[in-house]
Amino acid sequence: MTFDRRVTKQIHVGKVPVGGLAPISVQSMTITKTADVEGTLQQIYALAAAGCDIVRCTCNEAEAAEGLAQIVPRSPVPIIADIHHQYKMALAALEAGVHGLRLNPGNIRRPEHIKAVASEARDRKVPIRIGVNGGSLDPALYEKHGGLTAEAMVESALQEIAYFQEVDFDLIKISVKASNVPLMVEAYRQLSEVTDYPLHLGVTEAGPLPGGLLKATAGIGALLLEGIGDTIRYSLTADPVEEARAGRQLLEALGLRERKNVDLIACPSCGRAEIDVIEVANRAQLAFADKKIPLQIAVMGCVVNGPGEAREADLGIAAGNKRGHLFVKGRNVAVVPESEMVEALVDWATYINEHGVDAAIARVDTALAEREAAKDRNALLQEKGDDANHSNEKIVEIRKTIAGN
Repeated sequence: MTFDRRVTKQIHVGKVPVGGLAPISVQSMTITKTADVEGTLQQIYALAAAGCDIVRCTCNEAEAAEGLAQIVPRSPVPIIADIHHQYKMALAALEAGVHGLRLNPGNIRRPEHIKAVASEARDRKVPIRIGVNGGSLDPALYEKHGGLTAEAMVESALQEIAYFQEVDFDLIKISVKASNVPLMVEAYRQLSEVTDYPLHLGVTEAGPLPGGLLKATAGIGALLLEGIGDTIRYSLTADPVEEARAGRQLLEALGLRERKNVDLIACPSCGRAEIDVIEVANRAQLAFADKKIPLQIAVMGCVVNGPGEAREADLGIAAGNKRGHLFVKGRNVAVVPESEMVEALVDWATYINEHGVDAAIARVDTALAEREAAKDRNALLQEKGDDANHSNEKIVEIRKTIAGN
C-alpha cells in the first residue's frame, strides 16, 4: 500500500533533494558546541550512520561560525546552520559554506535583516527553512489571533515568505512546529493548502523517551499518512542518534523509505583525501548491493581523521600513503594495498556478520595496525599540513562579516 503525497517544489540541501516527491529525508541536530569541531564531527558521523540525511548545527556565536568552516568540508551529510537572534550569524554561516539555514521569524524580525540574509542566500543558491515555532511566535501575531493558533503560525510563515519574495528568493522550505500535537497537525494542514513549498515536519520539544517518541510519532505519522511532509525531525530530550533512528524507522514502517542492508557512509572528497572517495564508495556500494549484511560501513578519504570521525560505524577504511587502513568501531585492525580496499571491506564485513565485532578484532594485531596508521597519518600531515581544506581563509572572511567590514 502506498500513500498519495502532496507534490511540492523541489529544492536541494547540498546533494539531498527535498520536496518534489524526492525520498522523505531524516534530519537531526547536534548537541555539541559547534566550536568543538572534532566532537561535532564525531556526532555528525554517528547521526549519518543512524540514518540521518541532513544535520543541523547551532550558529549562535563567532566561534560556532568558524567551527562550521572546518566542519562543512569534512561532513558526510549536508550541514544546516541554526540561527538564533543575530542575522550576522546567518551571513557568517553562509561564508562558512553551509548547505542551508534555519531562521525563526519570531527571533529575527527586522525586515531589512531578513532580506539581507535572503539576498545573500539567493546569490549563493543556499536554501532557507522558515522555522516557525509555537514557543517563540511574534507577540504581535499572538495578540492578533488571541493566543497561539494554527492560523497565527501559518500567517507568520507567509509573512516571512513575502519578505523573501521581495528579493526574488524562493529556495524555501517551511516548518510550523508546536509541542501540542493537534495544534501542530492543524497548522501543517492549513499551510499545505496555501503553499507548495516543501514542508519540514516536527513536534517541537517533544520531551524525553518514551513520551516524546510517542508525541512525535503521533504528529509526524498522522501528517505523513495524509501525504503531507517532505523532511522530518524527531525533537527528543535524548541522544540525537535516537532521533535519527526513530525518523528512519518511522519512514520504513510507512513504506516511505526502503529498508537497507549495508548502510554505507562516506566523507566528502576534501583537500586531504588520498583517494577518489566517490569512486571507491560507488564500487563498495556495488560490491555490497546483493549482500544481506546489516552493518554500517564507512569509506573515508584519509587516515588522519577518518577512523575517529567514523568510529560509530561497524567497519570502515581510510586511505593513507597508497594504502587502505581498515578499522572496526574506530580501532585500526589491518592495512591493505589501496587497490584491494573494496575487496577487504567485503571480506571483513562478511566475517563480522558471521562472527561478531569482538571476534574480528581478536584475530589481528591491532597494535601493529595502529603503528602503521600513525606512520601514514604523520606523513600526510607533513605533506599537506593541518589545514588542507583552507578553512583558515574562510575564518578570516567570517570575522570580517561579523565585524561588518
